[in-house]
Amino acid sequence: MKIALLSPKGPLYRHRHGIFRKSLRYQPLTLTTLAALVPPELDVEIELFDEGIQDLPELPDADIVGMTVITGTAKRAYELAARYRANGITVVLGGPHVTLVPDEARAHADAIVIGYAEDTWPELLRDYAAGALRAEYRQAPDFSLNRPDMPFARRELFDRRRFLTQAVFEATRSCGHDCEFCVAPSAWGRKQLQKPVSWVVDDIRRVGDKRILFVDLNLVSSRAYAMELFSALVPLGVRWFGLSTVLIAHDPELMQLMRRSGCRGLLLGLETITQGGLGDAGKRFNESVNYRRLIDDLHELGIAVQGCFVFGLDHDTPAVFDATVEFAIDAGIDLPRFAVLTPFPGTPLHARLAAEGRILTRDWELYDGQHVVFQPRHMSTRELAAGHERAWKSVYRVSAIARRLWKARAWEPLALAANLGYRFYAHNLHRFYTCDWHLTPLPRLAGAAAEVARRPA
Repeated sequence: MKIALLSPKGPLYRHRHGIFRKSLRYQPLTLTTLAALVPPELDVEIELFDEGIQDLPELPDADIVGMTVITGTAKRAYELAARYRANGITVVLGGPHVTLVPDEARAHADAIVIGYAEDTWPELLRDYAAGALRAEYRQAPDFSLNRPDMPFARRELFDRRRFLTQAVFEATRSCGHDCEFCVAPSAWGRKQLQKPVSWVVDDIRRVGDKRILFVDLNLVSSRAYAMELFSALVPLGVRWFGLSTVLIAHDPELMQLMRRSGCRGLLLGLETITQGGLGDAGKRFNESVNYRRLIDDLHELGIAVQGCFVFGLDHDTPAVFDATVEFAIDAGIDLPRFAVLTPFPGTPLHARLAAEGRILTRDWELYDGQHVVFQPRHMSTRELAAGHERAWKSVYRVSAIARRLWKARAWEPLALAANLGYRFYAHNLHRFYTCDWHLTPLPRLAGAAAEVARRPA
């Protein structure tokens, strides 16, 4: 049996034609994990393709193709699936988008995998080998990651030279919060799944790198688990980067342990500085935190901050862009990031905006966090698109980079290199950006779109 595992990409991040001339990405875990889950008793040849770093073959030399699909890559995945199926290749689709809208995905595949695939992917392959492939494989309600016998990701199937790092790890999945725009609670629920800490430590030791990245959505969702994990990291002598909520501000003991365990950078979902905006996002717990004080405290510990903001919340006005940029500079955020609010299908945000007639397109290729696909409440779609791009360019001006890094006391070459990388991104985003005048509304949304068109741009 020959298997090809694919990660398709939308135009913004596609190899050669995307925003970067070469990859600035870390090695993904999904495909290498799926490769490790192939049942050992099957006679399998396996090949991995990531469209972010390589061109895809016209037709892979495979009996079965598995693709992991997020909303922004769904259109591309469906195009590839149609080509492969027309040439007799069996196509399996899985990933967040498939889990959120299985009825749509089912029409484009021979089989779909709903939910996490640790159990269903091996079952699917055994069924295929026996000539008994089913149309749907669904995660069991009692699914757990607490299994010490899990195989380790087959990272060696990718050329590590094509990524910034191969040392990418995962200890947990999902998150205990229910932010309105977030895909995780809608796709997988709010119960955090946890791998045994001993297994995570063994994986880190196997790879051997001293600078590592955790891709968990929220490493501190469970304080008890976070304390156990961070304590186990201390003797490894690693320097790690990961994701957290701002609620760590209320737990100095945990922050100190993060520092001792090797934490050198955190991505924080700050989301907005507008009054009422956190309520729009379903993230009121952020209101209990003084952002400036938290950023200062993390810098005192030697932990860099990647602060993420979203534009287009219902309380946002055109003033939000410059105000957010000034805050990011004044607070000394090492790496600010901006996204356009995106109502991914299956989320409460999408349901609400659809009910209000504010969804302008369901061209999934535009659902990448950098395009406007809905009607904002207090500005036009053009204002949101232009303000978002202006914010990127403003916060990554040379003078703004200098002010932020001086405030953050970020003297490492890596900090400057990362900022210059984002500066390139900011000044090339316009090549891939299509705004409201390019959107083709669906027929049943034409009324809402006509109303938008009558508003001043």
